[in-house]
Amino acid sequence: MTTLLWFRSDLRLSDNPALAAALAHGGPIVPLFILDDEDAGRWRAGGASRWWLHHSLRTLAADLAKRGSHLILRRGPAERELDRVAGEVGARKVVWNRRYEPWAVSRDEGLKAALKGRGITARSFNAGLLREPWEVVNGKGEPYRVFTPFWRALRAGLDLPAPSEAPRHIPAPQVWPAGEALGDWGLTPSRPDWAGGLRETWTPGESGGQERLDAFAGRASLAYGEARNLPGREGTSRLSPHLHFGEIGPRQVWRALTAAAFAETGDLTPSGVEVFLSEIAWREFSHHLLFHAPALPEQPLRPEFAAFPWIQDSKGLEAWRRGLTGYPIVDAGMRQLWATGWMHNRVRMIVASFLIKDLLIDWREGQDWFWDTLVDADLANNSASWQWVAGSGADAAPYFRVFNPVTQGQKFDPDGAYVRRWVPELAALPDKLLHAPWTARPLELADAGVRLGVTYPAPIVDHAIARERALAAYALARA
Repeated sequence: MTTLLWFRSDLRLSDNPALAAALAHGGPIVPLFILDDEDAGRWRAGGASRWWLHHSLRTLAADLAKRGSHLILRRGPAERELDRVAGEVGARKVVWNRRYEPWAVSRDEGLKAALKGRGITARSFNAGLLREPWEVVNGKGEPYRVFTPFWRALRAGLDLPAPSEAPRHIPAPQVWPAGEALGDWGLTPSRPDWAGGLRETWTPGESGGQERLDAFAGRASLAYGEARNLPGREGTSRLSPHLHFGEIGPRQVWRALTAAAFAETGDLTPSGVEVFLSEIAWREFSHHLLFHAPALPEQPLRPEFAAFPWIQDSKGLEAWRRGLTGYPIVDAGMRQLWATGWMHNRVRMIVASFLIKDLLIDWREGQDWFWDTLVDADLANNSASWQWVAGSGADAAPYFRVFNPVTQGQKFDPDGAYVRRWVPELAALPDKLLHAPWTARPLELADAGVRLGVTYPAPIVDHAIARERALAAYALARA
């Protein structure tokens, strides 16, 4: 009896519960990936994510071929394509791993009912989270809105099975159904080809994710607590896109880090590893928030922000997108994003605070830009994080906490390594002036080859004035 294995955001063969279930069922397995932009609607993958998806699917197809199998590609509404492929191969069972975006949750419920009506068994599994969103609730049976008690509850009930290895062989059907060519989907840019920095930075696919995990586990993770806030150092894991596309799973990450830490120190969770695991829990928290508050990407979680007096500032928004705000740490982050499809987490908070509080531009504008440009663009993480900075989300930073981009740069990039890499026109400035070049004397600027307003922009807003304006707007919204 043939089983249809529907790949989605679980593009790996190891620790894949749906694949394990298909193998346990016996009989031929038909792996299938459906590019379903219609059901996703506005939240179809952005440009950087589509580039990653192309290369991840190519890697998955090669991994399947090594095991005697083949990845079938189809495009269109999932229900239609699942029905067609199931009919073509005579599948009586369909298995997949769950997604938690609102559109996917509602669609999957309908899919199970539709398949059952056709006499086809449908089962779904958890491959992307440590625990399901409905499993971690407070004493009243309600979802958590504050991270710390959520983290305690998540950890208290955590019982992780050992991750399974990838199978050596996957049974194939006698005849394969027709599929589309990956190159015909146009997921990678051609003219202009802006993805050069992505190719230089990333290796999409399960093996690339495992290599990055292996490199981070051990001493790098032990130092994470001190190094994670320094964007000029390689102190973070950069696992986020691999986690988003399911090339590795959080159970694998947890096991690898605790095992490596124990081998190194005799302690499963020394401080650096503990801090990193709490970041994995923040990812988990974001997915739980989105599951229980499906309007999170569209509406503020705190109702008083619905009437916030945002400003329409197209010039400011464009300067922010292009990394031309005149604030070096902000511009460095935005240029890193455009070049590599990724941005250091500390800098994400700085650039988000600048857009929301210095420019008073709606957080949804930033969310949408990140959605299109991040290789790790994840609906739950993206929306929860932007609302956290805005002060409108769960366990949010207080709105009156306004990051000063100058002091943030001085504190977290003290030697200027990060700014000098991404804003090279300022590279010759001394450290004391690098994060506030407008404070330099004309001779100091001339010696560094900097001409404010010509080779590098003057600040587009005065931070001190902008901060007072933001606080006044917040007070108005609350009133």
